[in-house]
Amino acid sequence: MAEESFGSHFLVFGKWSCEGLEFKDLGIDRCIGLEGFIVPYSTGAKKRFDKIKMPIVERLINKIMRGEHNTGKKQKAYNIVKEAFEIIAERTNKNPLQVFITAIENAGPREEIVRLKFGGISVPKSVDTSPLRRVDQALMNIAKGAKRSAFKSKRSISECLATEIIAAANYDVRAFSIAKKEEKERIAKAAR
Repeated sequence: MAEESFGSHFLVFGKWSCEGLEFKDLGIDRCIGLEGFIVPYSTGAKKRFDKIKMPIVERLINKIMRGEHNTGKKQKAYNIVKEAFEIIAERTNKNPLQVFITAIENAGPREEIVRLKFGGISVPKSVDTSPLRRVDQALMNIAKGAKRSAFKSKRSISECLATEIIAAANYDVRAFSIAKKEEKERIAKAAR
């Protein structure tokens, strides 16, 4: 079983508490689900906005599962994320959930562009990104960055995921997720 429960207090992977986590960006706190169990095989989101209620760690597991090597292998993705959280706890001496939430807050783009058609001309227009999309984009870019750094590398995917999360939490521009965020915001700023 992935979690142990003590009343309303849950331990993610049986080790780390969800209690007392701080959100610096209050816009996305309702889009990050921390309550409930994290099980390897939940039913997932059935309706449009049900993923808000899905635990954030399970959403990361689902993002790791996308792509060529881990498609459909949820137990393998679960073990990758569990090992990455252990590495984060070892390197930072902090609750890995807090580091992960800070990484999501830092890696989510605040502005994006859309293409508007006026006559036969396509014009880019800058728009604010919704909180749910910010969280989804951050998770996707963190998972992509870990996969890219692990490809043709001696380091394991767990080490690369932990490095990506720590770098995003520290707002290191060398991190793939932060670089993608900066790129999207730079393009949106030019389209204002």
